[in-house]
Amino acid sequence: MHRYQILVEYVGTKFVGWQKQLKGKSIQKEIENKLSKLLKQKIIIYGSGRTDAGVHAIEQSAHFDIKLKIKEIKKLIKSLNFFLNPKKISIINIYKRKQQFHARHSAKERVYKYFIINRLAASALENERAWHIRKKLDIKLLKEGAKKLIGSHDFSTMRAKNCYAKSPIKKINKITIKNIDKKIQIEFRSKSFLRNQVRSMVGCLKYLAENKWDIKKFEHIFKSKKRSNCAPPAPAHGLFLAKVIY
Repeated sequence: MHRYQILVEYVGTKFVGWQKQLKGKSIQKEIENKLSKLLKQKIIIYGSGRTDAGVHAIEQSAHFDIKLKIKEIKKLIKSLNFFLNPKKISIINIYKRKQQFHARHSAKERVYKYFIINRLAASALENERAWHIRKKLDIKLLKEGAKKLIGSHDFSTMRAKNCYAKSPIKKINKITIKNIDKKIQIEFRSKSFLRNQVRSMVGCLKYLAENKWDIKKFEHIFKSKKRSNCAPPAPAHGLFLAKVIY
């Protein structure tokens, strides 16, 4: 068997998420169907992790196995994109990998980016690609709150009820916040995240930055380990899986 890594860009708006489900269209299923047709055998792809409905990817990573070596990778990429591009899925590249490589288990770090348009007018160009917030956010408070999330912590407050992770403890390696022309980018780096963790962190940071909470309340809610105390999670359409590092 030959193993290949596949890098995928997609707009998640009209999908139920990355992972195959009984009902609705998933990115995984769309790619599997086209790969199976072009390679003339049943292909199953394994992603680095699931992205929820409405979440996008700048560079999702996955792998698949095939009996015979692919002779013309560029031709395969072009053929896949002929079918997938109209559905707003793009295959960026395909690489030959050793059998030990696993898209999920071999990952050392995952990078997510969340985008906020912070101005009175909504963005015509980035509709469904960023969270539009009219009230001016305090960037200093955003950064102050972000510092409290860095390191190893119990993220029970920011964990979805249907999260199946064995432990609520995760280590956030780095959080970077940029504000350019009223477009705020919050970048999160960690080996792995809990379900809804990034969107929940952004929701709580938003409450802090618009002065609904002060920093003491932000810390108290974070340390309470109670999901019921969490601010409403940020909407999915502002979230992007940016890169998976191996």
